[in-house]
Amino acid sequence: MNENESLTVTLTLENDEELECDVLTIFEVDGQQYIALLPLNDDGESEDGQIYLYRLTDNGEEEEPGLENILDDEEFDRVSEAFNEWMEEQDFGDIDLDDIE
Repeated sequence: MNENESLTVTLTLENDEELECDVLTIFEVDGQQYIALLPLNDDGESEDGQIYLYRLTDNGEEEEPGLENILDDEEFDRVSEAFNEWMEEQDFGDIDLDDIE
């Protein structure tokens, strides 16, 4: 992958619809890895600026990492705060927490 390419992930939603997402970053909070994803439309562009945060799980060397929803409100708050700090370091500015799912 060259520096102009981005890493993407395809999510399968509850209704079996597939959603292509750019990987913004993978970061650690309290020893656990998390991933921030930016959904893309059919043209490969960001649609509405929503960002999805998931817990990243290790499924062993032979399998790709897995994604888990963050169900605990306190954990989600810590992860959102860490992501916002990362965004500020990247000069993306502060984002509205209402856009993080």
